[in-house]
Amino acid sequence: MKLPAMDYLRIAAELRARIASGELGPGEKVPSTRRITQEWGVAMATAGRALAVLREEGLVRTVPGVGTLVAADGAPRRGRRPRARVALTREQVVRTAIAIADARGPAALSMRSLAAALGVPTMMLYRHVPGKAGLLVLMAETVRAEVPDRAACPGAVARRQWELYRRHPWLVATPPPADDTPLTASVTALLRGLALRLGEGAEPAGLEGALEFGLERLVGCGAHGHGGDGGAAG
Repeated sequence: MKLPAMDYLRIAAELRARIASGELGPGEKVPSTRRITQEWGVAMATAGRALAVLREEGLVRTVPGVGTLVAADGAPRRGRRPRARVALTREQVVRTAIAIADARGPAALSMRSLAAALGVPTMMLYRHVPGKAGLLVLMAETVRAEVPDRAACPGAVARRQWELYRRHPWLVATPPPADDTPLTASVTALLRGLALRLGEGAEPAGLEGALEFGLERLVGCGAHGHGGDGGAAG
């Protein structure tokens, strides 16, 4: 899957989150540039830039003939001062939080774990987000912006929203957008109900069958998102 323009920063954020959570402990090997290109689908140069960011922060070190390892305690090494980092932005905070929640689940996301992943004091985060509740809202707004406007068939939009729930399971724990019609409220309820079952371990294939059945009854869109005028079901 192709990532946005600042993809190396997102990859660095995900690897930083793995180190902060303990998934990658001191002395353990981090993914190589080749592994990163395979896992994230990016160029070798992009993978190299992601690892360079972590080296500059002192989170990892390169051992000739061995690979790139997590530095002791995941902290900057003594005697080496990391190069000044780019100023923290709200987008960086939100994108890193999304990476943590996607990789580890919403329970692993806290202001403290997020600060550790970013390598900043926890209080610095409050300059950009009001707290975890507000952060979750910003995260939801960010991923929902990936769904095109509602001019398309409501069924087609709903299927794109379902893909968001598949990629970001934590989304179901956030407040849904305001529903301005009975139809959108019904479609949202259908999606969130299926997403909850997905989080409980239900098979995606069976849920997608239920999604198609529900959309056919609610909006009259066929399997490819065509047809139907978006009117509310009777």
